[in-house]
Amino acid sequence: MPDPAARDAAEEASALSHPAVAPDASGAYGEHPDQVVDFYAPRDGREPAPLVVVLHGGAWRAPYDRQHVTPFADFLARRGFAVANVEYRRGASLPQQRGEEGGGGPVAGRWPETFDDVAAAMDALPELVRTVLPQADPRRTVLTGHSAGGHLALWAAARHVLPAGSPWRLPAAPRLRGVVALAPIADLGRAAELDVCGGAVHQLLGGEAEFEARAGSADPAVLLPTGIATAVVQGREDTVVPHAVAESFVDAAAKAGETVGLTLLGDVGHFPLIDPSADACAVVAEEIAQLAW
Repeated sequence: MPDPAARDAAEEASALSHPAVAPDASGAYGEHPDQVVDFYAPRDGREPAPLVVVLHGGAWRAPYDRQHVTPFADFLARRGFAVANVEYRRGASLPQQRGEEGGGGPVAGRWPETFDDVAAAMDALPELVRTVLPQADPRRTVLTGHSAGGHLALWAAARHVLPAGSPWRLPAAPRLRGVVALAPIADLGRAAELDVCGGAVHQLLGGEAEFEARAGSADPAVLLPTGIATAVVQGREDTVVPHAVAESFVDAAAKAGETVGLTLLGDVGHFPLIDPSADACAVVAEEIAQLAW
């Protein structure tokens, strides 16, 4: 049996070995340098093409930005999709967010800025697409995200069921064909129990003391049902975000009367889902295609 740590390291090295791919265009949705979206036109010339919105992972921490998923975005563009790769503000060493788990490293996420940015980006995308990427058809939008980005993708699709008074709440469901969440941190409570990404979940919400008060506005597992087609793709051997987190979300959806598709890939860990050289990435593209076309 292969050593899990060695396998994880090899998979991560493979996923991050691909050179960054420059976008065809970019557009800002705010004034902060991180409030930007990079766009990739469909490579096969079919227009208008379904739009795939990508939210990158990295435990909501500042060192991990959208660059590491540009090969994945290019992979989707070569599959005939128009792609929007969204950046957003991640964590920094903010004193008020340094929980016991925070240590001296980068904090996971900013409250409320991380959520502000994802909401603002999603709201701005239809107009940005019209002006920056006319090859895309925003009426056929699929939202995807990996790891922490999978959490944000599920959250963005659930804004219409946020608590009344939330600044991010939408009056109606967003116009999405669906969501394909990749190894998502989909159930914040379960992820916190498992200490996913070294205390990242509590840090995201501003510290352990704020968790209960804020989870109702941030946890996809309690923002159900959404009425939006949702699929989760997960590696069975994932030790970064164990599949127990995805399964807990799927169970929560079922209890809320909603079916969420779950594809568990054998002999696959966390990173092959966004690695263009891995078979798992082709599975992801097919899941997206089933919703988009």
